[in-house]
Amino acid sequence: MTDADALVARLRAAGCVFAEDEATLLREAASGAALEELVARRVAGEPLEVLLGWAEFAGLRVAVAPGVFVPRLRSETLVDAVLEALPDAAVVVELCCGVAAIAAAVATARPDAEVWASDVDPDAVAVARRNLPPDRVLEGDLYEALPAALRGRVDVLVANAPYVPTAEIANMPSEARDHEHRVALDGGADGHAVQARIAAGCREWLAPGGRVVIETSRRQAARTASLLEGRGLVVRVVRDEERDGTCVVGEAP
Repeated sequence: MTDADALVARLRAAGCVFAEDEATLLREAASGAALEELVARRVAGEPLEVLLGWAEFAGLRVAVAPGVFVPRLRSETLVDAVLEALPDAAVVVELCCGVAAIAAAVATARPDAEVWASDVDPDAVAVARRNLPPDRVLEGDLYEALPAALRGRVDVLVANAPYVPTAEIANMPSEARDHEHRVALDGGADGHAVQARIAAGCREWLAPGGRVVIETSRRQAARTASLLEGRGLVVRVVRDEERDGTCVVGEAP
């Protein structure tokens, strides 16, 4: 057995579904003792993206770090929803941004857009400032972080707010449950606590005809939609089966 085969076997035995791909990435990232350290940490359950220092998202390699929320493939659904019919020189704000993967993807696709991001977790903000211009990433609780000058000017508010019900966090995969800050996962008793706060404040920040895009699950989509409908938005649910992504889009009339 070659060293490469042995590495694949170790990763597969640890439960890594894509062991071959992971082995290739780890070998590209390090060699010798440094590689062995990365493999040992991966076998112990640390997320691959944290070990590499980046995650692939919407064609980009976005920076990640220990403790922060690692962007998921399903959230690319939100990028598509933001970019759909986005006006020229649009203002886009990502709330609960984590590492600002969605904001970075939008800024890359639409360099003319004015893209902002905010998060309450200082560790996430520090990483997000590596993925966006640092002055466009703000630390604070939802709208409290935003400059007053954005009020009434935002064309799209987008958020992958935490939506896992508190009691269900214990059932999440270890990579999330044990390695990502709880503030990025915990959506409160019913999973909608943060979404409700986003909905409650959105109208004063949206430009006329602006949109809110919120990630949710198939099971929770109806409740997420009702939160935006309650603020007078025209709502539709977007489902991407290939990515297993669901979001709710609410448009101001």
